Parts: sequence; C-alpha cells; structure tokens
Amino acid sequence: MSQEKTALLHSRYNPQAEADRYINALSLDEKIRFCILIEPGLGYMIAPLREKIPGAKIIALHAKALPNVPPGLHAPDSRWHPGTGMTVQDFLEKEIPDSAAAEIRILEWRPALAVYGNAYRTLIEESAEFIKRSDANVRTLAVFGKRWFRNFFRNVGIIRNVVLPAPLSLPLIVTGAGPSLEEAIPLIQESRRQGAVFVLAVSSSAAALKAAGVKPDMLISTDGGMWALFHLFDSLRPQGAPLAAAMTAALPSQCSGQSVLPICDGTLWQTVVLKALEIPFVALPQRGTVSASALDLAFALTSGEIFICGLDLANSGIRSHARPYALDRFLEEKAGRLNPLYSQAFKRSGLLKAGGSYGIYASWFEKQLASYPRRLYSLGKNNSVFSPLGTAPLKRAAGTFPADLKTGMLRFTDNPARKAYGVLEKALHNSAHSQALRKELSPILLGGAADASVSELQEALRSLAAGGTRDG
Repeated sequence: MSQEKTALLHSRYNPQAEADRYINALSLDEKIRFCILIEPGLGYMIAPLREKIPGAKIIALHAKALPNVPPGLHAPDSRWHPGTGMTVQDFLEKEIPDSAAAEIRILEWRPALAVYGNAYRTLIEESAEFIKRSDANVRTLAVFGKRWFRNFFRNVGIIRNVVLPAPLSLPLIVTGAGPSLEEAIPLIQESRRQGAVFVLAVSSSAAALKAAGVKPDMLISTDGGMWALFHLFDSLRPQGAPLAAAMTAALPSQCSGQSVLPICDGTLWQTVVLKALEIPFVALPQRGTVSASALDLAFALTSGEIFICGLDLANSGIRSHARPYALDRFLEEKAGRLNPLYSQAFKRSGLLKAGGSYGIYASWFEKQLASYPRRLYSLGKNNSVFSPLGTAPLKRAAGTFPADLKTGMLRFTDNPARKAYGVLEKALHNSAHSQALRKELSPILLGGAADASVSELQEALRSLAAGGTRDG
C-alpha cells in the first residue's frame, strides 16, 4: 500500500486513537460471532474491536493486494484480497459456518471508499449477499434440520452397496431439469452415438431422459423432502442407474439394493459417523440446489470436459421443467373442468417467479463461474449467466467406457443406525470434537439453542434413536 493511500485511509497524527473512537462509538451486541471488516487498511480498528467483543472472529476483506499489515494486535483472524485465488463468497463460506444474520456484523472503514471506490462497494455487496444466504440456510435448518438428521441415520441403515469414488477421464454431461433439456436431449443422444460420455442426471431430470431413451450413468439427489422420492421411484428399479445421494436426502427403501455414492456435506458430525462406520463417501459442501452439487460432483468424478444442459434457472412460458416431470402427476390428478391443467401450470409458474429462488441461484452461479476449472461448457440453451462458458464439441473419449463403476458391500454385525448414534454420543465426550459438535448439533436437535450441553444433546439423540422424536 502506497504512502499516499495510507495517509488517506488513516489519520496522519494518531491513527490508533481515530480507530478507537470509531469502534467505541458502535453498538456491538455480544451475540456477534463474526465481524467482516471492509478494507480495514492497516488494521488499527482490530485491537479495540477485540476488546469490545473478545469472542468474535475477525475477518478482513481487502479491496486490493494484501498490504504489509503488522502482525499482533492489528492482524485479523483471517483475511481475503484479490490475489488469494478465491472468490469472496468461497472465502466467506470457508471462514463462516451457516450463521444467523444477527451473529454476523459488517464493519466498514469508510475512508477506504474514497480510495477504492467500486472495489470497496463490491465487497459490501458480496458480504451482504453472503449474510442473506447464510441466514436463509439457518432458517431452513430450523425447519428441516430434524428431518435431515433422521434421513441421515435412516440412510446409514439402508445403504449396503456403495460406489467407490474413482476418477474418470471421460467427458461428462450434467443434466438439469429445466425446460431446455428437451432441446438438448438430441445432442446427448448424438454424443452417445459418437463415443463414450458419462451422463450425470439430477434426479428431477430422470423422467424426461427416460422418456427419450437416455439412461443416465448416475443420478444425484440431495433433497431431504419426501417429495424428492417421486423423482427416484421409477429410476431405482432393477438395473437402475447408480445414485449419488446426500446422506441427508430422502431415499426410498429400494436403495438397500442399489449402488449408492454417499455424499457428506463436510460437517463434523457426519464425517465422524461415516469414518467410524467405514462408509466411503465424497465430501461436497451444501449448496442449496442440486444443480450446484451436481457440478461439484462432476469435477470430483472426472478430469475430462464437463457439459451442462437443462440449467435454465427460469420458466419457459408456464413450463417450469422438462417433460415428463415426476411431480406433474399431482397437477394431473387435480385437473378438472373448473381446475384445468393449464391453469394449475400457470399458477405454479407464477409462484416460482414470485419466490425468487431462480434469481438467487442464477446470481450465485454467476459469481461462482470464475472459480470453476476451465473445462466447463454449455450444451444447448441454459440460463444466460452461463454464456461466458462458451460451447465446445464433445470429443470422442480415448479408450472405452467402464462396464461398471467400482462398488463394494458394507457389512455390519450390529444395527448400523443404532451404532451410528452410539458413535455420535461417544464423540460428544471427545475433548477434540465436543465443542464443535455441540455448535453443529444444537440448532438441529434443539431448535434455537446456540450451544446446548452434552447431556441435553445426548437426551435428544436417545429420543431420536428410539424413534420417539417430534417432527422437526
């Protein structure tokens, strides 16, 4: 940082006193666990901030390349600058676990606005967007947390035949369930005729692919709601495609005879249980949309080129998904002279637009694209945010397509779900894991409790293990 900019960012005479006055004038709640500092310059505000809220993690976002900030009192717990090679969103996701908005505070060092202008404003926008998404995740967890938790332990008891993660070198196509998938299906069929290509289908696109005679090489499901089962029933018949599934997803009992690639979201409680039970898994972060998880999985599965299709993230007229679509049966069952199918589809498309989720996902993908490896391409029509990816021809794969993915059988002498509960109870007493586990499990098992005691969590675990839980 140049001497000129340093002078503009801080007082020439007593920069520490200037920072002390600023921090002391703020109303900072003791509930704050994370402080995001927007271009704090040389970090004079950090020392008084630590005094005022000593338990908070301090995270600095710099508008330009990292300055030579002295260590010690002026050093944050972590810092980001444009030279780190990460997006702001990825960095904040790594540093801040899902937290309510009240637990995160953005602090600006306003003199930096005159120095860095738009770069400074962008950091504020990125931070605000992250907090909004994190707060939404927390609220979702409060509603669905127990259901996901029960799904996890039910799935531990169901899954017996696991896909062993092994890298491929094939080109891979990820299919979403957007309306444009119908136009992209002929391209998928042609690519299959030309050579080896791996098709990874989000479960909601399976019906449209099946109707066109395209058998996916793997399905992926991450949804914990029971409605997700309707996308899987027809696909998990004998000789159905292997399934990559979040361990918190709703899975039908047919999965006991299905090849499954377990997905762990990286939380400690899931990791501890899966490792203790020696269940192979691939670790992928929670994304909120299966399409994003499918892309993460695609990059983990292959070193080859990746093509996306059906990722509209928008309606096409009143059509919200490619046809046929597993959940359309519910509209068809209710259709009648006074409630025609067209009217129901119109109403559903309006609700999807009003909900705003498509826009949130599109905005997230737009920011995420820069961090994806440069082997991702668009196939057919996708949302306009994917335009920068460009297109590329599907090349014939060198070698032959593997006859089968490598799989292995899980063998348990005891009830695996009950054993998994025991593993988690024991881990709560492990000094290396106890505190982190309490923070992860408290909002899931006990609602709004921020940091429940070990005994409270054990009691909740025993209630769940006995099947006596209330619906979360």
